[in-house]
Amino acid sequence: MADPSRLGRDNVAIVVPALNEALRIREVVEGALAQAARVILVDDGSDDGTVDRIADLPVTVLRHARRMGKGAALRAGFAEAARQGALAVLTMDGDGQHDAADIPRLIAAANRHPGCVIVGARLRKRASQPLHRRIGNDFGDWGLGWACGFRVVDSQSGQRLYPRAVFTLPDVPGEGFVFEAQMLVSAARSGARVVAVPIETRYAAADAPLAFRKSHFRLVRDLWAITSHVARQVLEPGDLLARYARTRRQPPVIDDVAGDPLPPLAPEGAGTTGGRH
Repeated sequence: MADPSRLGRDNVAIVVPALNEALRIREVVEGALAQAARVILVDDGSDDGTVDRIADLPVTVLRHARRMGKGAALRAGFAEAARQGALAVLTMDGDGQHDAADIPRLIAAANRHPGCVIVGARLRKRASQPLHRRIGNDFGDWGLGWACGFRVVDSQSGQRLYPRAVFTLPDVPGEGFVFEAQMLVSAARSGARVVAVPIETRYAAADAPLAFRKSHFRLVRDLWAITSHVARQVLEPGDLLARYARTRRQPPVIDDVAGDPLPPLAPEGAGTTGGRH
């Protein structure tokens, strides 16, 4: 008899927040539909015909009349997934940088680590990531790990799987990109661990075979918003040095069944594959 709690294509909802993604959104949604029966697209006030590109596809579409930010789009998608009875939500960005072929690997990892948040970590092609993004991600990993109480890798990745106990957490604060950071902190404080699964990610480049729209992430403004928010999360509980020491003793868990060689992480994350499975 099948285990009703086991995650699969019929009980995992894929949530795609989208803002002016007409360039690649059909490819993204078709890829998601190939991996899951439930796809929820949240159009965050697009004015480029994003929704028109997928009007004939069997997806749930939620629309914001004006731009409300990624946090609001994810909240709306989570609420709809809960209404539909999904046991987990898998998020992916609408710009085409996430490969839908990685979705089964994240679901499989979630079944190996019940109750954990699974992060699709951009570890395999770190050299192709723009330098400023890589520096920002490493800094974010350091701060978010401190707030979570254990080290994490690629805490800024938008491809994640949240179990129902996490995506239905009430009153998670934060707007825009801050919401994704806070989801990891809130998950950790609820008792959930974060597990990283190496994924493929594609970036815009002059010699790249695929075209991508310019990132909505504004380095200075959004990084400052995330940093200041996470700093408050770190400071509020007090006992900073003792918590920092405990955090550094807990390496990130990297679930890499393929076992392919991974490039070295930043110095703070060196030797983190000790949690590998």
